[in-house]
Amino acid sequence: MSSPWSRNATTERPDASPADDGSTTEPTTEPAAGPTNGHRNGRPHTDHHTNGHTNGHADLASDFGRPAGAAGSFADRPAAADPSAPAGSREPSVALAGAFGRPSDAAEPLQRPRETPQTAGDTGDDFWAGDAATRDPWRDPEAAVELGAPAVRESGPEPDRRATGPRLSARELLFGRRVAPSALVLLTVLALAVGAIGGVVGHLTAEGTDTIVDPGATLAQVDAGKERPAGSVADVAGRVVPAVVSIEVRSGTTGGTGSGVVVDPRGDIVTNNHVVSLAATDPRATLEAVFASGVRAPAQIVGRDPQTDIAVIKVNVADPVVAQLGRSSDLRVGDGVIAIGSPLGLAGTVTTGIVSSLRRPVRLDAETANVNPVIDAIQTDAAINPGNSGGALVDSTGAVVGINTAIRTLGGSDSSGQGGSIGLGFAIPIDDVKVIAESLIRTGSFAHTDLGVNAKSVTDGTSDGAQILNVVRGGPASRAGVLEGDVITRVDERPIASSDELVVAIREHRPGDTVTLGVVRGGRPLSLQAQL
Repeated sequence: MSSPWSRNATTERPDASPADDGSTTEPTTEPAAGPTNGHRNGRPHTDHHTNGHTNGHADLASDFGRPAGAAGSFADRPAAADPSAPAGSREPSVALAGAFGRPSDAAEPLQRPRETPQTAGDTGDDFWAGDAATRDPWRDPEAAVELGAPAVRESGPEPDRRATGPRLSARELLFGRRVAPSALVLLTVLALAVGAIGGVVGHLTAEGTDTIVDPGATLAQVDAGKERPAGSVADVAGRVVPAVVSIEVRSGTTGGTGSGVVVDPRGDIVTNNHVVSLAATDPRATLEAVFASGVRAPAQIVGRDPQTDIAVIKVNVADPVVAQLGRSSDLRVGDGVIAIGSPLGLAGTVTTGIVSSLRRPVRLDAETANVNPVIDAIQTDAAINPGNSGGALVDSTGAVVGINTAIRTLGGSDSSGQGGSIGLGFAIPIDDVKVIAESLIRTGSFAHTDLGVNAKSVTDGTSDGAQILNVVRGGPASRAGVLEGDVITRVDERPIASSDELVVAIREHRPGDTVTLGVVRGGRPLSLQAQL
């Protein structure tokens, strides 16, 4: 089979074919109708391409161009001038050999060996047959196709051909060329000075902070001896507080609190009458005593004395702490006293003060119209508030010298102390309490002495006294000859300056006692004897 392109780069035209009439038409050689060698109309190269391209184009035209006179794509192979010369005896061009030739180091060239003669009638081709052709993959048509390495140029990285400009200085980078070097130096000096000043200020501030706070500071604890000698407030409070109880009275949604003092091991507790009066008059009311230890115990009323605002209740508690009773007659103004109770429900509260006055007649709020409660009180500046009523007033030895009862407010004397303490508190002397409480525990009641008169407080500018308004017929005053209008100024050796003082002076005596009354009648002093 003949290739359409021969090695001598001439084109065999296949249009040499028999004519319709059976004659054979010889191929003709004529210029190609299309472009030849890349130029229009088959025009040959001119002298416009003589600058190094003439030889190259001639080789390409010789290898790949149409033969001269060929008009079609194929043409018959012309007869060789020398039958003995092998086909393709012309040396291929450098471009053709580089594209299709064997590698330069190959043992056998790609071209058909020149020494192999081929005749026109030879049908055998030992170049493609035989063991040599089988072993050579270039000549073996059955050789397998293998994928070789990519045709990549093995070369180093491309050199950086970018132009390098001049380097900028720090001044040019930051400020361009608008700042003079001297100004830049001055700015640097100022920046350093500001930094130095800031560092000094920070250091001083840190040192000042260290003098104020110290994260590693610890407080040393010293076991110093505590001065709690006998008679100190702490010593007295430690011994008396367990003997003082809180008293709670409840009746539905109403109720009240007060204090009380345990006076004997049987569980008898002395308190104020106004603290337990609700429980005495309301059958639904409950009465309860709360000890300093937190133990609660129901209580029952033993007896009450509304005239002196004293009451006794009893609880069933084994071995209660009992308060020690002292003598109020031994007190002197200025002696230190301690008030213990439950003001505003705060149990076990301790306040201190002194004795401000003794034998101070104080009229309390009357619960009923026929009751005239007046006490011959111990006045103290120890803080007494609502809830202190019925609590203990003790001296420096811890002995009870009075029962806290009332305070003086801006509105008057108030046994409930609703106005709060202003430093004027009053307590019933324990000497009176002891007598009345013993009678209440034994009999449930107490009988007071009575002169049998009604009086009012008067003064003539030189002396004070109690003026008699009326005299009960058959009473001690009537039998002694006291008349209406008389002014009593003395009972025994005690001066009488008010009607309240007359009441408490008479109550100091027991029924059957005889007292001497100093009376002023019509401007004349008189002395009368009255048996109570």
